[in-house]
Amino acid sequence: MDRLIYTAMASLKQLDNMKLKRANALANASTVGFKQTFEFATATSKVAGAGFGSRYVPMNRSNDELVIDQGPLISTGRKMDIYLTGSTLLGVQTPDGKVAFTRRGDLSIDPAGFIVTANGRTVLGDFGGPITAPPGQEIFISDSGQVLASDPAQPDAPPVGVDFLMLRDASEQRMVRRDDGLYETFNAKGQGGDFKTGPNPIAVKPGALEGSSINIAEQLVGFMDMSRSFEIKIKMINEMKELDDSGTSMMKYA
Repeated sequence: MDRLIYTAMASLKQLDNMKLKRANALANASTVGFKQTFEFATATSKVAGAGFGSRYVPMNRSNDELVIDQGPLISTGRKMDIYLTGSTLLGVQTPDGKVAFTRRGDLSIDPAGFIVTANGRTVLGDFGGPITAPPGQEIFISDSGQVLASDPAQPDAPPVGVDFLMLRDASEQRMVRRDDGLYETFNAKGQGGDFKTGPNPIAVKPGALEGSSINIAEQLVGFMDMSRSFEIKIKMINEMKELDDSGTSMMKYA
């Protein structure tokens, strides 16, 4: 009986962790380029400490590995907005100067002249350095990820290439979400860094953004399932308590 209650309580704790993960997904349902992570996997973990060696409890394990799928295309018509196709990732600079990746394509130019994402991450060029926009030039991006600049005063002049965006195909890479919301390879352990691009072609669609890949209906149904599971486990604990109380009462008359 005690084992059953202990197992039910441990399961309730795991349900709480899953609830937080789904809540985070719903909170980012409108975030540009947001990717969900793999669902929790159940693993059996041995309980540490004194006692019998048979004490095991089910635990939810998650390494926050990304599901890099294609989100909905949102047409904006803005020249610096890009829609990353396939498993393409965009290289950006972390606050400590290292390389990490994102799926956000809402680019702009900050007051210092650097190309940045809407959440302030500096976009990196193909050789690893930040991309600087020439002053007074109109910036736009080609399908191949090349940053081009044209002079508004000379509309007939051909555009000049500034740099290429750091684009990588992550179809053969295991990517995880960092604490700052950016992506890195599975073995980076928070250190970031570049990786070798995969075999799939890299391309972007200018004038569009990628919407969040979160399925709101699926997340809400998951919340309903967790609520039912929570109620069942609470009912089970209450029934075990009633059985324990009944057993205690019978022992009084023994």
